[in-house]
Amino acid sequence: MAIFSKTCEYAIRAVLYIAHKSALDKRVGIKDIAAGIDSPELYLAKILQDLSRKGIISSAKGPNGGFYIENNALSKPISDIVEAVDGNALFYGCALGLKQCSEIHPCPLHDQFKAIRDQIKDLLYTTTIGAFNQELLAGMLSLKK
Repeated sequence: MAIFSKTCEYAIRAVLYIAHKSALDKRVGIKDIAAGIDSPELYLAKILQDLSRKGIISSAKGPNGGFYIENNALSKPISDIVEAVDGNALFYGCALGLKQCSEIHPCPLHDQFKAIRDQIKDLLYTTTIGAFNQELLAGMLSLKK
């Protein structure tokens, strides 16, 4: 079971893949990224274009072009990727998707879900792209299912 949309899963994995390659002074194309994270190319192209527009990754055209990540972007939290793709509903929304759910008018799952949601929020706001990248470089993580 996933907590992210499929688009968000691909976005996170793609950013981490790009960060990994950038650490090796490489720029990568969509074909390589798609193969590296088991993603459909055309779908991924739209995701990467959006992430580039939002400043999470960078791209360069030409024979030495491709996607890469700037060093300063490595300090961005994973939550930036989630919010760029899915918005902030994961961090503030109702487990049942109810608009009127709140502290004053809680749904049946409100209190339990709020505790879980806050843990996820804390994890994604405090874990940086660079921290994940260090684990990738050390061979501790994989980006394929």
